[in-house]
Amino acid sequence: MDLVGLLKSQFLCHLVFCYVFIASGLIVNTLQLCTLVLWPIDKQLFRRLNCRLSYCVSSQLVMLLEWWSGTECVIYTDPRAYPTFGKENAIVVLNHKFEIDFLCGWSLAERFGVLGGSKVLAKKELAYVPIIGWMWYFTEMVFCTRKWEQDRKTVSQSLSPSSLSSLACAPPAWLPACCPPHCAHAARPTFLIHCEGTRFTETKRRVSMQVAQAKGLPSLKHHLLPRTKGFAVTVRSLRDVVSAVYDCTLNFRNNENPTLLGVLNGRKYHADMYVRRIPLEQVPEDEDQCSAWLHRLYQEKDAFQEEYYRTGTFPETPMVPSRRPWTLLNWLFWASLLLYPFFRFLVSMASSGSSLTLAGFVLVFFVASMGVRWMIGVTEIDKGSAYGNMDSKQKQRD
Repeated sequence: MDLVGLLKSQFLCHLVFCYVFIASGLIVNTLQLCTLVLWPIDKQLFRRLNCRLSYCVSSQLVMLLEWWSGTECVIYTDPRAYPTFGKENAIVVLNHKFEIDFLCGWSLAERFGVLGGSKVLAKKELAYVPIIGWMWYFTEMVFCTRKWEQDRKTVSQSLSPSSLSSLACAPPAWLPACCPPHCAHAARPTFLIHCEGTRFTETKRRVSMQVAQAKGLPSLKHHLLPRTKGFAVTVRSLRDVVSAVYDCTLNFRNNENPTLLGVLNGRKYHADMYVRRIPLEQVPEDEDQCSAWLHRLYQEKDAFQEEYYRTGTFPETPMVPSRRPWTLLNWLFWASLLLYPFFRFLVSMASSGSSLTLAGFVLVFFVASMGVRWMIGVTEIDKGSAYGNMDSKQKQRD
């Protein structure tokens, strides 16, 4: 391991990143709480401000992937469709197999200038997670209980034209100059969906394929059976809002098994993503036909994955969108604001000579270590949701 790699693997570096993320995240959450006074007065202003505040948080994780880890994501796509990326409202269908697949999706959203305006369908439990979950709450993410009768109403209301109208507007001229120019594109909402509903494991795949067999559907090797009803309601709700569905299939070269801990340690991964632009008019409006269309889409995605494992590449032309400086500049701003008082506090504690103070110093590091481990553990596959396992078999049915 070289000197830079050794430095990146040190806990002190991890502590710095986590301190900046947690401290700035709590500050952002507090500012978001203050914006609630705008809700009854000007919902558009409320949503614009929270769009930009959320960027302050999510872009820090993207910075770790792009600038600290140096991970690159190569896009394989039709060159004729590439110029439309980031310039139209879209539904993005992602596979859910890797611990950092969400981070790769955020990275590409940032490179195309739509990270601040991205919405996701997420499980309700995430709304209670400090920083990220609270940030999502204020940006009106769609939280699902995985009880369909409740979720149908939630998705329809959350994706109604009235709740999205402000995101379709241009950013106000009075925004401070520190706001990155991506904000103009962030006004174009992008909806990220993991139709499988839970992260892929072999156990969940076996349960899922039992359901597929019962329904007379072809078996999948690299994906779970998609939940079609949520997708159908999303498409119906956004029929007049979005222009296309972007089908994204992610994999990593050389059988890499990427983890958030690896990214934090500065390990570079090599991601490949096959992106297909499908005009929304090609997606059927009828719920049953839309469900059948989504099943065919996942059968195609599975075939692309199988081809990737065989050849090491996806179809179409490889392209690498340019890395932008705004995530790094955002992190440097927060670091310069927060690190000086933090290190001054640590030096004061260490130099006091008091046993009680030194014990507190050790406690701070212990709590920080546990906090780092907890945040990483949230993304780990083996500690993921039991949703989709054998004891959840009934929930596999649409």
